[in-house]
Amino acid sequence: MKLTPLFVGALTLALVGTASAQTLTIATVNNGDMIRMQGLSSAFTQQTGIALNWVVLEENTLRQNVTTDIATNGGQYDVMTIGTYEAPIWARQGWLAPLTALENDSAYDVADLLPAIRGGLSYEGTLYAAPFYGESSFIMYRTDLMEKAGLTMPEAPTWEFIGQAARAMTDRAADINGICLRGKAGWGENMAFLTAMSNSFGARWFDENWVPQFDSEAWKNTLDTYLSLMADAGPSGASSNGFNENLTLFQQGKCGMWIDATVAASFVTNPNDSTVADKVGFALAPDNGLGKRGNWLWAWSLAIPNSSQQQDAAAQFINWATSKDYLALVAEKEGWANVPPGTRTSLYENPDYQAAAPFAKMTLDSINAADPTHPTVDPVPYVGVQFVAIPEFAGIGTNVGQLFSAALAGQMSAADALAQAQEATTRDMTRAGYIK
Repeated sequence: MKLTPLFVGALTLALVGTASAQTLTIATVNNGDMIRMQGLSSAFTQQTGIALNWVVLEENTLRQNVTTDIATNGGQYDVMTIGTYEAPIWARQGWLAPLTALENDSAYDVADLLPAIRGGLSYEGTLYAAPFYGESSFIMYRTDLMEKAGLTMPEAPTWEFIGQAARAMTDRAADINGICLRGKAGWGENMAFLTAMSNSFGARWFDENWVPQFDSEAWKNTLDTYLSLMADAGPSGASSNGFNENLTLFQQGKCGMWIDATVAASFVTNPNDSTVADKVGFALAPDNGLGKRGNWLWAWSLAIPNSSQQQDAAAQFINWATSKDYLALVAEKEGWANVPPGTRTSLYENPDYQAAAPFAKMTLDSINAADPTHPTVDPVPYVGVQFVAIPEFAGIGTNVGQLFSAALAGQMSAADALAQAQEATTRDMTRAGYIK
């Protein structure tokens, strides 16, 4: 079934009137904003009669499941939660249905989507995934612990300052780690953080001839700095920690600093969830004075696989979940500070949101500062800030992530991890035909 324009006159009424027997299967990630969407989705069913079957998965598992399903034309899901990496690649493969219904719906207002976010989810000028929330990354820190350490967080700190502050804020006796960073293996877990970090150190995945660069001094400095920071100031068992695990640690007051997704800001400042809600400050991701900060650009988004037999109903759900009205619904139920961030210009112009979200400007500045077309200090043949936008990257990035996670766990040295990353990635890129 091909997409047809929805949400107009009699067609909408016809859909609502006949949708009672429909059930959409939605695959999504177990992040807080997605869980909130699931909780509010009864409003969509009440409006349309369309039932929803939710498949909520951990991030790495979600990626594996939806990638396998769409690549094999499995048809298991009607709506998939995918990211800025997958959207243009899968659209080029012909695996996704274009979201022309949204683009043609004036009430949806696709022009209101932040340009950087919209561009990352489009292929040849057409939108193929609608952003549920967008993000960059920045520093969240305990203002009380920073003050206790006798330090003041700059708005735009260096990695040198972050190292100094992390070690000064660490108090093992009180179970306070100076810094919490991703260590769980995965191209979108530890490698999202480490790739963005490496950009600020002058590193790159590949040179202009697609030759891997893990044998460079810049990558050595990146990994050495990361491992040293985590050894001196990080939590135990950090090689198992991803976004959700570090969020819990920070909310429990066990992290002095956390460098991660800007979307976490509403969760660490929510007094219902966070024991340190009134003691959180924000700063830009660190740099090394080379012109690149260690922040990324991402959007968790909703897309329709071409294998779905219910594309019209799926488009109707995506419209609901990523609309201005949905933001207003979350604001009504949860408060403006908790609406999904990073998608719409109008949100950042809303005085109610500005008043409720002290992190709003820093989030927008971080998103706007990320440049997927020029992610590194030296030239590269790829786009993408915390990933390389080629189909092979998911496998290659996860393999490298496993090596770096093993180094964090003390199972191998940094030198061995980098050497194995260089060897394996060179082999994979040669087999894929990038290296002649």
